[in-house]
Amino acid sequence: MRPLPAADPEIPDIRSATRFLLWLAGRITWPLTAAAVCGVLWLGSQALMPVVIRQAIDEGLVPGDMNAVLAWSGVLLAIGLVSSVSGTVRRRLNVYNALSAGFRTVQLVVGHANTLGAALERRLDEGELVSVGTSDMHTIGHAFDIVGRAVGALVSVVLVAAILLGQSPTLGAMLIVAVPAIVLTMGYTLRPLHRRQSAYRDLQGELTTRLTNVVAGLRVLRGVGGETSFARSYRERSQRVRDAGSRVAGAEAVIRGAQVLLPGLLVGAVTWIGAHAALNGSVTPGELVAFYAYAAFLVEPLGIFTETADRFARAHVAARRAIAVLRLYPNSGPHPAPRPMAPFARELADEASGLTVTPGTFHVVVAPPAEGMRLADRLGGYTDAPVHYDGLPLSGLVPEEVRRRILVVDNRPRLLRGPLRASLDPHAAAADAVITTALRVAAAEDVVEALPDGLDTEITADGRRFSGGQRQRLVLARAVLADPDILILVDPTSAVDAHTEDVVARRLRTARAGRTTVLVSASPLLLDHAEQVSFLPHGRVAATGTHRDLLARHADYRLVIQREAGEIPERDAVAEDPPATSLTPRGGDE
Repeated sequence: MRPLPAADPEIPDIRSATRFLLWLAGRITWPLTAAAVCGVLWLGSQALMPVVIRQAIDEGLVPGDMNAVLAWSGVLLAIGLVSSVSGTVRRRLNVYNALSAGFRTVQLVVGHANTLGAALERRLDEGELVSVGTSDMHTIGHAFDIVGRAVGALVSVVLVAAILLGQSPTLGAMLIVAVPAIVLTMGYTLRPLHRRQSAYRDLQGELTTRLTNVVAGLRVLRGVGGETSFARSYRERSQRVRDAGSRVAGAEAVIRGAQVLLPGLLVGAVTWIGAHAALNGSVTPGELVAFYAYAAFLVEPLGIFTETADRFARAHVAARRAIAVLRLYPNSGPHPAPRPMAPFARELADEASGLTVTPGTFHVVVAPPAEGMRLADRLGGYTDAPVHYDGLPLSGLVPEEVRRRILVVDNRPRLLRGPLRASLDPHAAAADAVITTALRVAAAEDVVEALPDGLDTEITADGRRFSGGQRQRLVLARAVLADPDILILVDPTSAVDAHTEDVVARRLRTARAGRTTVLVSASPLLLDHAEQVSFLPHGRVAATGTHRDLLARHADYRLVIQREAGEIPERDAVAEDPPATSLTPRGGDE
């Protein structure tokens, strides 16, 4: 089987779950059509078997004609082979359709999440995104898994109704009326299930979010002795999820009971009418056997109808979750006809703060932590704030170019699971010598040297085998290796000791000479190496100049820096990293 197709680069502008499911179906039209054809052959051939059996009895067994028995037996064997082969192919196609629809949904959601950038964490819980990529994708895939069987069931029921109309108008008419009535009744029983599944899905996403948050902050939780409190809270929330799941199970139990009862009543009616017709002599022995065979056969397509309704009801709930993510935009909405960025680094100006970054400078911004993060998001183009690049609105430029030319590194150092080399160089485009140079700029070469396999050492999610300062320096090395035109760093040395911080500041300025580098930090050691400093005490630029100049003429700036300088000995004393000359990584995961 050929590999699954990649998701379309364009995010569909779809406002309803039904339209989203139809859009997914349109992306896999041919496999769905092939599965439907195989489903028709699979169940349609089974629907013809009672006809063949009837003919074998009436034309062969009753008159004692063994040639007719053998001939009809050969026909029955051929039909069985068609059913077997088409069933096998249908099953493979159904699995392909399920995986294609499910992973296409994940590709769309993850691809769109990449465009949200910093806005993602503020507007969507982690657990919600995890649930879309796990349970929701399987739920949507299961709906497309049953399409081939559903089409085959519909065609086979129509075929059986036509055959029964020819043999017994009463049975045929009853089937034509009963089947839609059963489907409508099952649809009515699915309505409470739909509501309960939606509530269960909300609670499940909330619980997943809470669990991921605790896993990320387990060290802090243990440090404050909050394990017992969390366990109690998690137990209470999990009980809510369990109760919601029990309500879903109750609705499913009603559906399963109806799935057995309603087709069973129809089968009993067909059997009763056929038996009375045989007693009256109005049907042949072969037709009586065919009636029983049809009665048994109808259980499967009617069960498929019920299962189809159930799966699409679940998929409708899951699709709404995926749409909720796809409808998020990093700004007020998508910008039409984006313009390309000018070559080389140009002036970057933020109207909200009044900050102007001169091309090719080593610029340090002193601002409160929260305001510093907001400023970095604005300068990186992650918000719709009025930021201009070379006089043009940053939000109106080509997003791919903005991401490639402007890199924002926040103060939460994160590494990816896998070889350290892949985390530092995701595009596998740099030679070892280039990576080593970037590591030296970040004063992180000793971290890699102490690893058992160097750059090829496997690391866990978030690089938990490293201390906070080690992670921070490795992430800085990754940023240096990316070599963007404009590099924006938020507190890049907050977790390292003073000696290492000074080394990093000197090497970083040298490595980034001629390119624009913006650091959001109040560290005197970084400010000493700044070519230009901007002071934003309340979100607006209050002063601009060199570090020494601002110390001499701006009292508020001096107070901030003196307070920061007073913290340096304490930070050095409790630093997570010893001096760079003796640093060794932790021996295992925490």
